[in-house]
Amino acid sequence: MARKPPLPSAADGSVGITRASAVYEQLRADITHGVLEPGSKLRVEAMCQRYGVGASPLREAFSRLSSEGLVDRTEQRGFNVTALKWDELPILTHSRAQIESLALRESINARDTTWEHELVLLVHQLSRTPRSLASDNYIPNPEWEALHRQFHKVLLARCPSRWMRGFCDSLADEAYRFRQVAAGQNFSSRNEHTEHVAIFEAAIAGDADKAVKLLVQHYTRTATLVASQAKAGGHSA
Repeated sequence: MARKPPLPSAADGSVGITRASAVYEQLRADITHGVLEPGSKLRVEAMCQRYGVGASPLREAFSRLSSEGLVDRTEQRGFNVTALKWDELPILTHSRAQIESLALRESINARDTTWEHELVLLVHQLSRTPRSLASDNYIPNPEWEALHRQFHKVLLARCPSRWMRGFCDSLADEAYRFRQVAAGQNFSSRNEHTEHVAIFEAAIAGDADKAVKLLVQHYTRTATLVASQAKAGGHSA
């Protein structure tokens, strides 16, 4: 297992960030991106070596991730990356659609020029960024993934409730874990960019009903495709 670069310390002159926060961010990213696979054991000694930190900040990070449902802790077995329960994917999708529908309505109601400009830029960048790093088979493009996540995050950015936005982030992370594990080796015929543009146009036009309908359809299509890919790959129950 490759060792990560050492995390910042007080001697580095880092401001506003602790070693526990830094390792938390790296662990969270590695779990959501599938670098640390669902169900894999997180041995403290190995993780300390991997991330270049001591046991105390690592355990603090584990505790935070456990509260978010990304890490499981048992008395006898220690820490593990939370396993994906494929029978819960429909429930996750339904919950995400419900919560984000509310958040999107409030975000659209509070829209402003800055928000619209951010979305215009993201849609443009997504149109110029390939989803796959290869043309003949599917290799996830980290740049596209980051833009895609930011697009959905900005859509909800004007929702005034930070609790609702935080819950939406957690659901998005969990949905992303399912999608990464089930990612197929072949492209589907689906045109995700067209779906993004349609949601974007409805949102900046202030048509909350249409934007919400399109967003729910977008997530439902994704969940159906993910479930199909997982079944083909032998992941789902």
